[in-house]
Amino acid sequence: MHTRFNHTNFHQLCDVLAKVDADLARVINTYGYPPFWSRPNTFETLVHIILEQQVSLASALSALNKLKEKTGNLSPENVLLLTDDDMRACYCSRQKTSYIRHLAEAICNNTINLADLENQDYEQVRKQLTALKGIGNWTADVYLMFVLQHPDIFPIGDLAAVNGLKRIKNLAPNTTKEELLEIVSHYQPCRTLATMIIWHYYLSEGKKK
Repeated sequence: MHTRFNHTNFHQLCDVLAKVDADLARVINTYGYPPFWSRPNTFETLVHIILEQQVSLASALSALNKLKEKTGNLSPENVLLLTDDDMRACYCSRQKTSYIRHLAEAICNNTINLADLENQDYEQVRKQLTALKGIGNWTADVYLMFVLQHPDIFPIGDLAAVNGLKRIKNLAPNTTKEELLEIVSHYQPCRTLATMIIWHYYLSEGKKK
């Protein structure tokens, strides 16, 4: 099992990456260290990540806040009490309503225990999460990176990470997934930290524009 990164070693690991990659060093020199993005290991967090699938972060947060307002306490039990109309009023599509309900049922019937995932290696975590309807590799990646602080993941399905990497490296728009994975292989065993530096660049550049 890989050692998790934490607040104590976060900047130190970013510095290690900066020494091996001048482009990442340039991002840190220009924009500072990336934020320490983390989320608690809760049902609400996984619902939030599901809501973030293929929409803007602002839209996902808006839906999450509506769900919290509607339930008072965003627990699996409370979500299962909501009707289709309730979910629609919380900006949840029919598809995401189905995913969120399946997750709630899986937690209620102990098909998955989020606390147990903290003591498992990332292959086991990914296998359990992706066995649930509506949770694919991207959702599992974000959970592993933000919640469990697994240090060595590059979310190849994440557009901001992929496009940020292409810009940092001046790569052609049609650079293949295999070529991108080869580039980020040089960041092992800290690909999560490299991704956070890339996200930081992508978001910072976006604000400039």
